[in-house]
Parts: sequence; C-alpha cells; structure tokens
Amino acid sequence: MPIARLLPRLSAIVEKAPLPAWARGYTRATFADDLTAAVIVTLMLIPQSLAYAMLAGMPPEAGLYASILPIIAYALFGTSAALAVGPVAVVSLMTASAIGKVAAHGTADYASAALLIAMLSGLILLAMGLLRLGVLANFLSHPVISGFITASGILIAVGQMKHILGIKADGETVLPMLGGMIARLGDVNVPTFIVGVATLAFLYFARSKLKPMLIARGFSARQADFAQKAAPVLAVLVTTFVTWLFALHLAGVKIVGAIPRGLPPLTMPPVFDTDLIRQLLLPALLISVVGFVESVSVAQTLAARKRQRIVPDRELVGLGAANVAASLTGGYPVAGGFARSVVNADAGAATPAAGILTAIGIMIAVLTLTPMLTYLPQATLAATIIVAVLSLVDFGALGRTFDYSLQDFAAMLLTILATLWAGVELGITAGVAVSIGLHLWRTSQPHSAIVGLVPGTEHFRNVDRHAVLTGETVLTLRVDESLYFPNARFLEDRVAALVAERPAVRHFVLMCPAVNQIDASALESLEAINRNLRDAGVTFHLSEVKGPVMDGLKRSHLLDDLTGRVFLSQYEALSTLDPAIVAGEAAARLANGLAGPSSDQTGASPSKIA
Repeated sequence: MPIARLLPRLSAIVEKAPLPAWARGYTRATFADDLTAAVIVTLMLIPQSLAYAMLAGMPPEAGLYASILPIIAYALFGTSAALAVGPVAVVSLMTASAIGKVAAHGTADYASAALLIAMLSGLILLAMGLLRLGVLANFLSHPVISGFITASGILIAVGQMKHILGIKADGETVLPMLGGMIARLGDVNVPTFIVGVATLAFLYFARSKLKPMLIARGFSARQADFAQKAAPVLAVLVTTFVTWLFALHLAGVKIVGAIPRGLPPLTMPPVFDTDLIRQLLLPALLISVVGFVESVSVAQTLAARKRQRIVPDRELVGLGAANVAASLTGGYPVAGGFARSVVNADAGAATPAAGILTAIGIMIAVLTLTPMLTYLPQATLAATIIVAVLSLVDFGALGRTFDYSLQDFAAMLLTILATLWAGVELGITAGVAVSIGLHLWRTSQPHSAIVGLVPGTEHFRNVDRHAVLTGETVLTLRVDESLYFPNARFLEDRVAALVAERPAVRHFVLMCPAVNQIDASALESLEAINRNLRDAGVTFHLSEVKGPVMDGLKRSHLLDDLTGRVFLSQYEALSTLDPAIVAGEAAARLANGLAGPSSDQTGASPSKIA
C-alpha cells in the first residue's frame, strides 16, 4: 500500500485512540513545564517514599515501587493536572494499623497483606467510580476529616520519636507509645539522637527559613523554592555519607540496609485468601474513602486556581487504577499527597504528563541510586516524616469550629480523641457515626417559624424577628427542612400545639419553600395532620411546594383528601384566605402614596432575615 494512502489511515487511528484528553495537542512548551515540575517533585518524592514506606511497616523499596506505575496509571485515568499520587502519611499509617493486626512486621505475610489491601482498595475505588458513587465520600464531613488528619499527624509524629531516640517502643495509640518511650529513656542511643535532632533542625530551618534567606541574598524565588524542596534530599545524602564515613551503624545507628536495585517486580496479592480478605475489607474501605476525600479535596483546590475542573467519579477510577497498579508491582495503598501536589502545581505542572515524568525519575533512581542509600539512617527518615506531618496538625480548626457550630466541634473533638486513644480505624468510624447521628438529631427538630406579611412587600418572615402582619383566622408555619422519618412526628406535635393555642384559627398553611423531599413517613404525618385539623374544624393548605416534591404528592392520596388547597405562593394563599389583611395593606400603601408591593422592602436588615 502506498505511503501516501497509509498515512491518513494511521492519522485516523491515532485520532480515535483512547488517549487522555491532555495528550492531544501536547506541545514542546507544555513538556518543558511538566519536566520542570517532575524534577522538583522527584527530588521531594524520593525521601518521602522511603520514609512513608517505613511508616507503613514496609521495606523502603516498597515506597519507591508505589511511586512508579501507580503514578502512570493515575495520569492515564485521572482528571487532575497537578495531583501527585503516591505514598502519603495518613494512608501509610492506616495501612500499618490494619496489617499490624493480621501479620508481623517484616514478614512475607505482612508484605502480602499490603499487596492485598492495595488491591482491595483499588477495586473498591474502581467500583465506586464506575457506579458513580463518589457522593458516598460526603459522609466524611470536613470537621471529621480535619480532626482525623490532625490526630493522625500527632500519632505519626509521636510514633516516629522512637527512631529519633534510637529505642524500642510499641503501641498504636498515643498513651502506649509515650509510656513505652518514657520507660526506655535510659536506653537512648546518643549517635542516633544527634543524627535525628540535627536532621529535624535542618529540615525545620529549610521549611520555614531557607527560602526567605536565599531570596534576601539575591537568589530568585524559583531558585530558592527549588533549594527548599531539595533540602530533604540533601539531608538524606549528608546523613548517609556521615554514617558510612564514621561507621555509625556500628555504634547503634539503625540504617535502612541494602535496597534492591532494579525495576519493581510483578507481584500477585493473595486474592484467594478469603479469611484475610474478610479481615482487611473494612480497613480497605476506610483507606479508600479517606484517600479519595483527601485527594479530591486537593485536586479541586488546585484546579480552581486555573479555572479548571475535575470529575470526582473519574478521580475514583484514576485512584483505583493507581492502587491496583501498586498491588501488582510490590507497593501498598496510595493517594494524592497534599504537599507534593501543591509543589507540583507551583512548579508549573500543566498536564498529568508531569506525573509520568516523575515516575520515570523515580525509575531512574531505583535503577541507579539505591546502592548509595544502604547507610541511610532510619532517624533521618523519621525526621522527614515528623516535619512533613506536623504541617497537617491544625488545632486552630477546633477553635474556629467551636465558634461556628458546637455540633461540628463535638464531631471533630471526638474524632481526634478516638483516633489518639483508640486507633485510626475506630477514630474515623466514630467521627462518621457522630456526624451522621448529629445530622439526624439536628434535622429531627427542624427550624420552623410562624410567618406574617412584611408591610409593603409580598414577602413573609418570622413573626419573632420582624414587624409583620398576621390575622387570627389564618396561621402559617414555614418549615425549613426536608420532611422525612426523623422529623415527621415532630411536625405533627408542632402543628397540634400551635392550633391548640389559637382557637380562632380556621386555616392552617404549611409553607414549604425549603422542603426538598417528603418521604413515606412524612407523607403519613401530613395525612394525619390533615385528618386532625379537619376534626378540629381547621382547613389544611400547602404553599410554595417545589416541583419535584409536588410530583411525588400527586402520586399519593394526600392531594385527593386535602381539605384545603395548594397555593403557588404564600401571598396568593393569604390573599385568598384572609383578603382583609392584604386589602388593608394595599389601602395603607395608597394612603401613604406608595406604589404596589416592592420586592426590596423587607422591613428588616439582611442580617435579620430568617
């Protein structure tokens, strides 16, 4: 076949190929931006991968393996240009907590369990994405997530102090950890302590002071930023060299040891071990949801900066593919890292190709640099983790939440305390349970108000907050919540009490501008209200019912049995049921030389409107 005829066919095939949207029209300038970001993130990711693998109880190479194929998988299926996927602190902690219950650290069973929990997490995320169940993550409220991350940061930092001190201390919660370390303070290894504290001091200085100092000395902001991000790599290189030079490992300084050189191996999780699957399924679900919420929050924030958007259900698929890839290449569960993603975005990442280039950088490091890390002190990795996770701790959020909402404050505080004293799984579960419980309690007693006509308008407002017009024969109650099983009985009791207090009432109007749903239990309550009011000689009306809610009511018997009417607006209801009030208000406006009803005269300041 002539080449002239072959080229158009090849072009057509490429056009129809399932390439990611960002790959079409990829330019040399875009590649330059992505490459710059990839170099910076690679320098940041190498020490983090090693450190977070240690945090997860995995060998250091597992962190590097989890930073290669998973990143590529996310780049192919995810939607964020800047999200940097890989090992993260909170997910590493949750992984260690889950696997520690079924296998001993450092064993083949532990590594197999890590592969399985990554596979389970990936499959859960893929299923949620394909079924468009990203909304399920909304059950983790922001106060719960904030409290959980704060508590996890504290847990991680406390847990890593044993590596700084060079002592053994077991425990998964704060009190056993602190107790174990205090009991063994006499066993502190001085060389380890010096290495750990020196690394901590240097990394803290680099994070908070280095960039302003370099800018003040004439370096560009970009150069100073690069130096700041490369500081952990420098700490790794210097402490490794010093440990090798002075043979500190012979003086008790624990090192990571030999790291295998080569590409990640192909691995297979024990997918037929049903008992292990049963034990790890709930932790895998929690890891999936927490990892997704953390990742999508970061991705949405970074996308908003460039007026881009992400697709949460596609993010589920991308993260699911990344975790499946981790399970097949010797890794463990991964997610989008906050700090790395921000660095990736600030460094100029234009497309997910920056992630692919980062994976290539990690691959080069695995092939060439791992022998140099044999003498890397564990104290250096512990210091890297501590400095990274302390930025996650946000006690200020407690005060801000307390000022705004006591219920959300209670959920956040309980999540923090439960995580610190009972572990990560119980902590996040307790937070979710309390959030749902508080929501049910709050909506079981919805805000409702007797309303009246604001003079000079067609608006109706709370009689306790505004000077409004009301009559004796018409009573209007506005309910500010959807009606469902927890609050159905509350509404019955509220209506009965109001009518009993007002013997002159002949018409009762339920005003529904905030009612988005009426479930079967609430429908029965409305039918009961209709019957009880009819027996009391009061006509029951509805006003301002939303279209979808009205569609549901039309499929029921309520409208057929309703003693009153359904009014399009509350003003129409009052005009029909108590025209004297409306006529008197109109006459008063004419007497004062006013025009008809004005939509902007509410009779109250905006802050008082309820």
